[in-house]
Amino acid sequence: MGQAAQAAAIMPRAASRRAGRRHPGDLVFAALATASGLLVLGLMGAIIVMLFVGGWQAFSVFGVGFLWSDVWDPVRGQYGALVPVVGTLLTSALALAMAVPVAFGVAFCLTELAPAWFRRPVGIAIELLAAIPSIIFGMWGFFELAPILGQDIMPALQDATLGWPVFGTLFGGPTYGIGVLTAGIILAIMVLPFIAATMRDVFLQVPAIYKESAYGLGATTWEVMRRVVIPYTRSAVAGGIMLGLGRALGETMAVTFVIGNANRLSASLFAPGNTIASLVALEFAEAEEGSLKLSALLAIGFILFVISFIVLAASRFMLRARLKG
Repeated sequence: MGQAAQAAAIMPRAASRRAGRRHPGDLVFAALATASGLLVLGLMGAIIVMLFVGGWQAFSVFGVGFLWSDVWDPVRGQYGALVPVVGTLLTSALALAMAVPVAFGVAFCLTELAPAWFRRPVGIAIELLAAIPSIIFGMWGFFELAPILGQDIMPALQDATLGWPVFGTLFGGPTYGIGVLTAGIILAIMVLPFIAATMRDVFLQVPAIYKESAYGLGATTWEVMRRVVIPYTRSAVAGGIMLGLGRALGETMAVTFVIGNANRLSASLFAPGNTIASLVALEFAEAEEGSLKLSALLAIGFILFVISFIVLAASRFMLRARLKG
């Protein structure tokens, strides 16, 4: 026992001496890793400062009213962020409303219903869908999807909801084929693979013994999903949805092709609109350095950064809560 106690007392001192004589390679690696982390923080801070400083002129001229003004008139020098902010939030909400149910169905099929030979090719197809460039989605939406919506689907929706209290207004107006609804559909297709892949991965993390116990008690496949899988993965699924929302908020080229790029508010989903990303993409090249217009574009860019940061921070918080649970 005496020798064991002596060995136990010597081990911490030996470990401390080894820690004091760390290999030079370890020190270099630790320094590079720390510098990499600081570089990411520095880049994010530099972007925030650049956007805020660049947009300060617009914030100082228009004040808080810049956030809820719906005027965007470069001729008179009047700018407001309400239209692109509403367009960004509305198209993203439409995208999630359409993408989340489909993504859940895909993940449910791949994890609980599909045979093994079918899961791999569908999983690869989802990953390939996520790899398609956004401009391809925009071109496809403009040349293929918009004509179908304008000629067939939008008129049918108008006829079916004619005279309805809410839907009659949402589906009213001219059916151009391009507009807020079309942008929402394109965004839904784009965020679908991200949400579906996240759901599939977290569903697969549920311990098999939990599901087997539910099946042993006579539960159906849907009951196992509703009472076992979803409660176990709720936080992670919510985090994946928030990540998809962050992807939708910042999309630029695909939305620019199909939203119509009109700086006005409308109660109809068929009407053209605008988002922060599409407005900046269209008008940034025309803004002169030091002009109020450039400052307004940088200001709405700062607003988009804040919105995206809040969404992604919320998703990270949900994922961290899931891991701690």
